[in-house]
Amino acid sequence: MQSSIQTPTVSKTALWVGRILSGLTVLFFLLDGLMKLIKPEEVVKATVYLGYPESSLLLMGITLLVSTVLYMIPRTSIVGAILLTGYLGGATATHVRVGDSLFSILLPVIFGVLVWGVLFLRDQRLRALLGLGN
Repeated sequence: MQSSIQTPTVSKTALWVGRILSGLTVLFFLLDGLMKLIKPEEVVKATVYLGYPESSLLLMGITLLVSTVLYMIPRTSIVGAILLTGYLGGATATHVRVGDSLFSILLPVIFGVLVWGVLFLRDQRLRALLGLGN
């Protein structure tokens, strides 16, 4: 039996742009998460400046890495995107709280838009859920 529901499609170009941007985004998150686990001096200083104790780096790093891995796996990518959105929302709030520059405040927002934008390009389930695509 064939389903009458049509899944929205996306061009091959858009799909590959989504994959490339997704790869770059994932690399950034993996590097950020690993740096929180390795704890170089610059990362520790930045964390303390933002008002978090050094001891919070381990949990932040694990949270970011787990969320990123979930985002990388096609079956769990939407869950990963939701978790990354929460993580980035916390980062935005933190930068607002300490009175950082507009760039520092907007950077996590930009990454959040990137997370969902590239997921939209590479995941037909999300396009179908939103009723968009063609």
